[in-house]
Amino acid sequence: MYYYDIIFITSFFILLIISSVLLGKYMAGLYDGKRTFLSPVIRPLELFIYRLCGISETEEMTWKRYARAFVIFNATGIAFLFLLQTAQGFLPLNPQRLPGVRWDTALNAAVSFVTNTNWQSYGGETTMSYLTQMLGLAVQNFLSAGIGMAVVLPLIRGFISRESETVGNIWVDLTRSVLYILLPLSIVVCLVLISLGVVQTLKPSLIAHTLEGAQQVISVGPAASQIAIKQLGSNGGGFFNANSAHPFENPTFLSDLVENFSILLIPFAFVFMFGYMIKKSRQGRALFMVMLILFIMGLGIMLYAEYQPSPALTHAGLAAPVNINMEGKETRFGVLWSALWSQSTTVTSNGSVNSMHDSFMPLSGLVQMFNIGIGEVIFGGVGVGLIGMLFYVILSMFVAGLMIGRTPEYLGKKLGPYEMVMAMISMLLPMIALVIFSAIAISTAAGISSLNNPSSHGLSEILYAYSSAHGNNGSAFAGLNANIVFYNCTLAAGMLIGRFATILPALAVAGSLAKKKIVPDSGATFPTTGVMFIIVVISVIIIMGALTFFPVYSLGPILEHLFLNELKLF
Repeated sequence: MYYYDIIFITSFFILLIISSVLLGKYMAGLYDGKRTFLSPVIRPLELFIYRLCGISETEEMTWKRYARAFVIFNATGIAFLFLLQTAQGFLPLNPQRLPGVRWDTALNAAVSFVTNTNWQSYGGETTMSYLTQMLGLAVQNFLSAGIGMAVVLPLIRGFISRESETVGNIWVDLTRSVLYILLPLSIVVCLVLISLGVVQTLKPSLIAHTLEGAQQVISVGPAASQIAIKQLGSNGGGFFNANSAHPFENPTFLSDLVENFSILLIPFAFVFMFGYMIKKSRQGRALFMVMLILFIMGLGIMLYAEYQPSPALTHAGLAAPVNINMEGKETRFGVLWSALWSQSTTVTSNGSVNSMHDSFMPLSGLVQMFNIGIGEVIFGGVGVGLIGMLFYVILSMFVAGLMIGRTPEYLGKKLGPYEMVMAMISMLLPMIALVIFSAIAISTAAGISSLNNPSSHGLSEILYAYSSAHGNNGSAFAGLNANIVFYNCTLAAGMLIGRFATILPALAVAGSLAKKKIVPDSGATFPTTGVMFIIVVISVIIIMGALTFFPVYSLGPILEHLFLNELKLF
């Protein structure tokens, strides 16, 4: 790494943090019902949607009603997207005349995009028509991100409400998330990406003639509009099979910076928004420091692993003069920006890739899986990541309460057994489910039938797939062909578990907290804005992840790392 790399990445984060603070303040005012600078333009459209859908802007919902609306909304989206894919062969905007998508692939993709996972077991440009990409996938990119942003609001309101039975209105929260945040940002990013060379057209695939006289089909399409929201909304599903490593999705170093910036912007902003909404900005900064420290720790390990050649190449005398691991990476991005993207996408449940994770060093793969396995709470997906972090805070407050002999509390709300049970369900259920599904996959013929690598690396590929599904991430090691009935169905089940096991307990906790009184701080209250709080929360996250995954990681990426140093490859 050179000095200008350090200057570049430092400037990148300074600009990102400043933008996130400003966006967080804007979002807090928006969700509090205040007028914004976009209100003169968007407010009439917002009111029109309310009238069209019969929504009362002032009507509040209980947490159970909010949860029912969330479930119904997701079920409707899955059904619509499944039918759209299977019928695309008879529908317009299909210049390649692609047939209907196979049922298991369609089911997996429908669940994937509705749950904000965007796992793709298919090649986008060879499977989905333009209509499916725009009306189905791109629309769900907005809706799944918007609903993810909406469902964290009841939990925040639960902390600041005083003996209330309601937690907000899901339709108002969803509408404002899409109209005032996702849509304007997507328009700006889309135009920037088009100016940087990202393709945006409705023309059919191009036919090129090679020097040998053969024909080559070059896929194009309305990519930029989908890429903008896929990055901003923590979606990650690529228009092309190679995702953001494809030159039509991510052609230059500058487009890479814009897209990586977009991945982190809203997750960063949500932490600051939390501080503004609870009227305790120091609390938001404390949570931000927890996430940032974990982010830097993971990035540091990944850079250490990638800024050295493979021991096998070194032993064979093939590493020099480039003593770094460039396998699976685009030369226009290099190690630093490939590693940064990899860290960004696995901590935010984005899932897009500008390099192949399967080719990273085993220690990097360990970091990637750990980021996803702990619930992607290091910033996390838009909205949902903050839910996961607040659950870890609840657990940390329980631990701190045991240490000082006091009933745990956070932001003036007493935390009882109900909140603890819901938090543990949200944290442990996806973790346990992904380990169980992985065990089934490696012990059945169907599970190993499409595995390309044996031993510990093959295990890592399976672990990563189920971690990605249960964490609603969507990225993959790519050495596993997941487009078979077994993986399409089991991964879809994992996506549903990961999404609903996180959000429904959060809504239940929101309802419980909203009913409670706010207890004033006293001399015995554990401070939640200082260094000790940050250390406790970081320790709890690392310990939870280690206790859950160390046995299986020791057989996957850790063992592969040891084998690699002994020049044993798979």
